[in-house]
Amino acid sequence: MTHDPTQVLVLPGVPALLPAHAGLTDPVAELRAAALEGVRLLREASDRVAVVTGPASADDVRRGVTVGAGERVARHLLDGAEVTVHTEVPAGARAVLVVGNGSATRTEKAPGHLDERAEGFDAALGGALAAADGDRLADLDLDLAAQLWADAAPLAALGRRLQAGAAAGERWRTEVLHDGAPYGVQYWVARLRTV
Repeated sequence: MTHDPTQVLVLPGVPALLPAHAGLTDPVAELRAAALEGVRLLREASDRVAVVTGPASADDVRRGVTVGAGERVARHLLDGAEVTVHTEVPAGARAVLVVGNGSATRTEKAPGHLDERAEGFDAALGGALAAADGDRLADLDLDLAAQLWADAAPLAALGRRLQAGAAAGERWRTEVLHDGAPYGVQYWVARLRTV
């Protein structure tokens, strides 16, 4: 008996992907192209997409913005899809968009300025993502992530989903569509599928 594969797309909730932040020159052209391709492939799997993202930041709430950047980016990119928003990957979801990113402290001009721990943190996180390593993702140091301005809680939630799948005999394959750190912020676009 065969079943449809579960598909997960990881991308960052970077406001530059929103139309309101578009300019004459696209500051994240490669990231946008990878995100749009990943979303296209995810939408081929299902018109119902579970979005895993964090809440609005404290800065957003102070400005009266109650929907976090991750959710805003997800809804924009999934225009027309039926979207449900979660903090954990819901059981049984076949198409999941996980909105998260690595550190924002890779350079002096990064939003969180330079933190020398950032490169190692991002290398470990990127390796766990590329390997679909649920244990390493689930065990992310979220305190360190916060210090490095990384939106990593959704990636830890993905790790817990991968752990549960591994316990049930699932195997996953990852395709990294984009891996870059423009402006000192680590972004990935990665597609994970059960095989």
